[in-house]
Amino acid sequence: MVFARYLVIFCLLLIGGIQANVLSITHIRPDGHVDKRNAYFTDLLELALVKSQNNEGDFQLVQSNLEMNQSRALKNLEYKQNIDVVWTMTSIAREERLMPIRIPLLKGLLGYRIFIIKKGMQKVFSAIDSVADLQALAAGQGASWPDTQILKANGFKVVEASEYRTLFNMLERERFDYFPRGVNEPWAEIKAHREKGLVIESDLIIQYPAPIYFFVNKDNLELAERIERGLRIAIKDGSFESFFVTIQLIKKFLI
Repeated sequence: MVFARYLVIFCLLLIGGIQANVLSITHIRPDGHVDKRNAYFTDLLELALVKSQNNEGDFQLVQSNLEMNQSRALKNLEYKQNIDVVWTMTSIAREERLMPIRIPLLKGLLGYRIFIIKKGMQKVFSAIDSVADLQALAAGQGASWPDTQILKANGFKVVEASEYRTLFNMLERERFDYFPRGVNEPWAEIKAHREKGLVIESDLIIQYPAPIYFFVNKDNLELAERIERGLRIAIKDGSFESFFVTIQLIKKFLI
């Protein structure tokens, strides 16, 4: 009886030791229940961690309990609160505050921007013949997004919102004329906001460099190196490319 008790205690201690060696990584929670953009990046993050698992151990991905916009997520990461990794478009300011893992997660496609507009507005956009014509209209963007400064610096009118989800309501109410989106984004967004009468503009596209990276806290070199090693393994063995081209939101643009 005494032997059995000690055996149970030993087993529990052993299990506890195994669990303690599992790397727990907390990532952002979507900004609103209809924000489906994060699935690609969480799956890619998992792929990178799996690729490095044999040499660096088990892991557990955990979604933060807190829903937060991009600005708050970056601040939380900078101050080591609630999250360990984010994925976002880079900028000089962001790379000064955080540690980027400089492997473009969308291979540059984020910089190709197509527009969400209101139904009935296509004729206005089809009549555009020059950059100046487009600059006469107003774009909607997040206040903390690097895109906002890029567009403003190039002479575009921009109406800002602090929350991602608010931009769809503002477009519906004609607070601005178009919502530039990365080519992987608008189809799911149109579906999620189908009641608002929004469509994808069919004629125009703008392009500027907009790589999106994984970022970690500047002190978390170990996690940064593990994610980078995993991504490079996935690139080398072809699994990154296979994953990339099978994502439905990517295929819509590549076809």
